Amino acid sequence: MADPLWTLGEVVSATDGRCEGDPAAPIAGFSIDSRAIEPGEGFIAIRGPNRDGHDFVPKALEADAAAPWSRRRFRRTLQSRRATPMHQPSSTRRVWSGCATRSMRSTISAGRAATAPTMAVVIAVTGSAGKTGTKEALRVALQPSGSVHASAKSFNNHWGVPLTLANMPRDIDYGVFEVGMNHAGEIAALTRLVRPHIAIVTTVAPVHLGFFASVEEIADAKAEIFEGLVPGGSAVINRDNPHFERLAAVARSEGAEVVSFGEHEQSKVRVMHCDLGPDGSTVTSDILGETLTYRVGAPGRHVVQNTLGVLAAVKLAGADLKAAADALGALQPPAGRGQRFVIATERGPVCIVDESYNANPASMRAALATLGLTPRSEYKRRVAVLGDMLELGTEGPRLHKELAEAVDAAGIDVVFASGTDMASLFEAVPKERRGAYAKTSEELAPVLLSSVQPGDIVMVKGSLGSRMAPLVEGLKREFEYR
Repeated sequence: MADPLWTLGEVVSATDGRCEGDPAAPIAGFSIDSRAIEPGEGFIAIRGPNRDGHDFVPKALEADAAAPWSRRRFRRTLQSRRATPMHQPSSTRRVWSGCATRSMRSTISAGRAATAPTMAVVIAVTGSAGKTGTKEALRVALQPSGSVHASAKSFNNHWGVPLTLANMPRDIDYGVFEVGMNHAGEIAALTRLVRPHIAIVTTVAPVHLGFFASVEEIADAKAEIFEGLVPGGSAVINRDNPHFERLAAVARSEGAEVVSFGEHEQSKVRVMHCDLGPDGSTVTSDILGETLTYRVGAPGRHVVQNTLGVLAAVKLAGADLKAAADALGALQPPAGRGQRFVIATERGPVCIVDESYNANPASMRAALATLGLTPRSEYKRRVAVLGDMLELGTEGPRLHKELAEAVDAAGIDVVFASGTDMASLFEAVPKERRGAYAKTSEELAPVLLSSVQPGDIVMVKGSLGSRMAPLVEGLKREFEYR
């Protein structure tokens, strides 16, 4: 393990908890997954909607976790288990107690001033779509200029952001944090913990309408990210989004420098020319007065646009802009967000595009448009397998139905759909383009697997709760064994 980030005493003091063992004992970091915990790391027992992390404290102890963090009431349960050799802790194991859900955000993250690097440039990213892809692009772009600590996976909520902060090494050069929300006020709380030097808003779109009365309210919630900017910080905002001025006004009220990006002629960071391809794009852009031509390894116009925000942040951070642009040639879509699998069969290849991690109207349109970039010479048939976009409230049926325009514009040949709201799209698609519809992805699976053919490119997308990922795995298994 790397040098310890914390000592047991520091953590206990921050959380007003109790401990067993030497307060000087080192803690190498923190984890909420007992399956992946490393010796010397602290295990934080999170109570979720489906599982209670306290049930896995004994497993963390067996893996030599340095400091399992649990509620005080669990401490008595643990003591009762110590009667068995299996749960007898070694001399290196420490147990301390406190309220994980309250303490992790407010105390471990509050220790950033003492434990995180004083010289690191911190960048925070939010938006209705493209957060994770932009965060990963920042990771790739900044690596030629120094060490980078970035959010794992999509750790962007009330426990993921503090966990990322708690694990940030003291000698890091750049910290990159993805910040998400479902309700108003959530980003404000997180950005005050992160305290970024640069905050990026990728876009504002009708997402989480089940929790907001309008898209304007969503824009206001996204603008909360500027509340945590350090004095003299920069707000990097999509100029092409209709809510740009609303976002910029909030940023300026916080004393931030506003840096716009996009295709808009008044953008400070602007696309001058772009060649979109099925496997990536070639872009010429003006980055705050500096002209660059670069290759983006991941396909899609939306990816190109977000690289403008990335390169703006790179330049504002004082990193090597040319090296960052060159590095974007190696950019690949994150898992579940456009990752491609090409499977060879005797009758030709099948390409499966995994977009199953999440979906909203903006990301769905972007994914369909990217599918439409595939030339017929490579794959004769473009197949879209679409599940419900969740959390859209009463606007759900309309927003699903309106995707028919994007299906047509992308030249999609066949649509398979599942979910209550996605029925609205399926009915709006011309009959000759309808593959099959089912209420659930499980019911859709048999007809989908029997219908896809060699020579198809198949894009699977839906919100996580729509359970589209099993369809991706089913397609992969189907053709790997043909």
